Amino acid sequence: MRLSSRLLAEFIGTFAIVFVGAGAICADSVLHAGPAVDLLGIAVAQGLAYVAMVSAMGPVSGGHLNPAITIGFWVTRRLPTLDAVLYSAVQLAGGIAAARLLEFVLPESIWRVVSLGTPELAPEFTRAPAMAIEAVLTFFVVMVFFLTASNFSGSFPKVAGLATGVAVTMGILTGGPFTGAAMNPARVFGPALISHHWANHGVYWVGPLLGAVVAAWIADWLFTPIGE
Repeated sequence: MRLSSRLLAEFIGTFAIVFVGAGAICADSVLHAGPAVDLLGIAVAQGLAYVAMVSAMGPVSGGHLNPAITIGFWVTRRLPTLDAVLYSAVQLAGGIAAARLLEFVLPESIWRVVSLGTPELAPEFTRAPAMAIEAVLTFFVVMVFFLTASNFSGSFPKVAGLATGVAVTMGILTGGPFTGAAMNPARVFGPALISHHWANHGVYWVGPLLGAVVAAWIADWLFTPIGE
């Protein structure tokens, strides 16, 4: 598949995930007339976005849609350095474009109260535990993605979208109240940039990327045939 096609797929897929994920939080703020969070609804919305987009874009680009997954492929030498950089760049661009569109179509009184869906740490929740939660949740997402989308023949790649979406939903239900459970730097960067809300932003890079690297290394070891 041409590089341009793969990059466009990554852009569109990430755009959809951020638009739905951040948009669901903005919609919830309208329904609750404030920054209350219907955790189940937001988790299901974002999980379904992953199911749809990973399934649709997987045959074109691999369906990473997340710099954490891309860096996992890079550290295990499944993706060349230039491709990894370009994948990450268009994923971030997709997130920015999605957040910019939400800012354009929604009244500021709606999106401002939730900072365009930018994840937040719970009150009195410090950065180190937050990074640990993001790392663990991203570990599960990347592990699931690797073990379904990569290296296996037969039916395994066909369930990658569903499995990844379930893992994301599981992560949001668990970590959402504490960190927002981003598990994807592009999911945070776009809304943070457009809403100018950078509080604890490093948590959403360090945690997910660390969890992704560990998951990728372990998955790569699991893929190694016995005796090698």
